[in-house]
Amino acid sequence: MIQPTHSSRRILLPARSWFIYLSLTIALVLNLIPLGRLPGIPDWVALVLLFWSIHQPLRIGMGAGFMFGLCMDVANASVMGQHALAYVLLAFAAGGLSRRILWFPIAQQALHVLPLLLGTQLVMLLIRMTTGAEFPGVLYFLSSFSAVLLWYPLNYVLLLPQYRPIEHDENRPI
Repeated sequence: MIQPTHSSRRILLPARSWFIYLSLTIALVLNLIPLGRLPGIPDWVALVLLFWSIHQPLRIGMGAGFMFGLCMDVANASVMGQHALAYVLLAFAAGGLSRRILWFPIAQQALHVLPLLLGTQLVMLLIRMTTGAEFPGVLYFLSSFSAVLLWYPLNYVLLLPQYRPIEHDENRPI
């Protein structure tokens, strides 16, 4: 018999839509905290959008990515559509790869998430540079690596409300 690679065999309850959008709104607020141009600060909206696009691809997708991307464009006063396009592409890629990514343990999921986050940053950088901005430096990509380090705690925090309580009933095998 093949043993599952996941360390938890707990059954998850369905994610509630209000919780998904609340977590995305909190990520948007975290992105709006004025930290200046510190390298390594993750794009919280991209990270949470990526998480929900992988775990709930039928509920969260390109539409949510577009709306939250427009909110980020307006809030940052950046090129209109820069974040929206990047988040739409991120949600599309994550939705397409969701079954593959969820097959792996969390540490290996983080390795699959890294190219998606780097691609999102690359799209935003190309749009900025096309409109005349200068290259911000290699440290610009550090935020994708710090976001990957947050993948495990983010999984734990966002899946915590979905865990079923552990009930020991001898009459039910599950």
